[in-house]
Amino acid sequence: MTLTRARGRANAPAPPKRRVWPGWVAVALWAAVIAAAFTLGWSLRRAGLATEDPLPPLHARLRERPLTWQLLPAAAFAALAVAALPVLAARLPWRWLPPAAWAGAAAWTVALAAGDGWHALAGPLDAPTEYPAGLAQLRPDPLEWLRTFTERLGGYTTHVRGHPPLPTLLLWALEKAGLGGTGWAAAFVIAAGTSAVAAIAVTVRCAAGERAARAAVPFLVPAPLAVWVATSMDAVFLAAGAWGTALLAVAARRAGARAAAAAAAGGLLLGCLPYLSYGLLPLFAVPLAVLLLGRPPARVLAAACAGLVVVPAAFTLLGFWWPDGVRATLDTYLISRGSAQRSYPYFLFANLAVLGLLTGPAVAHALPRTAAALWRGARARALSPEAAVAATAGAALLGVLVLDVSGVAKGEVERIWLPFAGWIMVAAAAHHRRPRAWLAAQAATALAVQALVLSPW
Repeated sequence: MTLTRARGRANAPAPPKRRVWPGWVAVALWAAVIAAAFTLGWSLRRAGLATEDPLPPLHARLRERPLTWQLLPAAAFAALAVAALPVLAARLPWRWLPPAAWAGAAAWTVALAAGDGWHALAGPLDAPTEYPAGLAQLRPDPLEWLRTFTERLGGYTTHVRGHPPLPTLLLWALEKAGLGGTGWAAAFVIAAGTSAVAAIAVTVRCAAGERAARAAVPFLVPAPLAVWVATSMDAVFLAAGAWGTALLAVAARRAGARAAAAAAAGGLLLGCLPYLSYGLLPLFAVPLAVLLLGRPPARVLAAACAGLVVVPAAFTLLGFWWPDGVRATLDTYLISRGSAQRSYPYFLFANLAVLGLLTGPAVAHALPRTAAALWRGARARALSPEAAVAATAGAALLGVLVLDVSGVAKGEVERIWLPFAGWIMVAAAAHHRRPRAWLAAQAATALAVQALVLSPW
């Protein structure tokens, strides 16, 4: 009997080796798609077919003199982050980890933006096309401004007429609180946008467990998308979606009045999304995935729905009808000279290349593994923590694909993708081995983009 078992063990096939080549193929494809998008964009612009952007697919231009010593503080922070983040994420008590991640993300974002000088932190919001320039039309009578928003849309600044009223109202409220000016607006945008790192970490912990959340945190901090967090209002949209989803995830794990309160607050924030940007509807795929993973009781769902309708009801009662806003914005979009003239076939492909720049090579390398984990979980009808992470990232990626195919987002997606890219970043949690090498690759991507590209945001 012993001999038979020994022979059986000897003849048994060796356990399958973990395949690493799909990840490297994905990284090669990531680099090839980005290179192809810029090469094709350069060719189209040279032929006079893409004149809206100096450096398609980015709404940016190539720097005449790349940044060098100006990025030394950011490079020093990146080196410190690569060395310390895996250790801190593994050892820091959980209650301190999300705030620490928020602080790290804010420091990284500011260090990158300060490569152009401290004035660059508020400079983008000083542009005549931005939201602060439209506050003069709102100040005399905010309620009248809101009631006539769609009727007078053509007379507003570019970003005001391209979005629902809520972003402008937020800056007006900040001003009424005594924090007027683009400096305070920039601080608000950066603080809110970088706080999404903490919200996403909390959500991953609720949906996939603390180990998965701790693995994700190091990659959320030095993410390449930080280049466009300072100072684009889309970073605020990222924060609203992230915290709304985090509150729902927390509510799904609790009971009683606290769960209902968290769900209502989460619903309230998520209800803001369509009034921050018309293109945020596909982002609801992420909180929906989190709810499916958490399976909260009916009373939590009822509280979330109650919170969800507050903002739409308030805007409707105050005179802004969302479908009219969509139609008016579409009309101004079609008659304007700009993004409406951009090539749909080119940006259908190039938008995804920009998403690759925002998320970096670590996410590209991890996607095949996370997709496989999600497939295995779907077949077994039991999701592992890795599959739960994949489901969250996959929901955000699905939202991107829907928005991309719709043609609503043609160009300028380096900011438009921010609310989605933050969630896709969690796929990098699959890098349990050699995390520092991938963190270094992420930071190097961000530094290279900041050094070579001058963006209006």
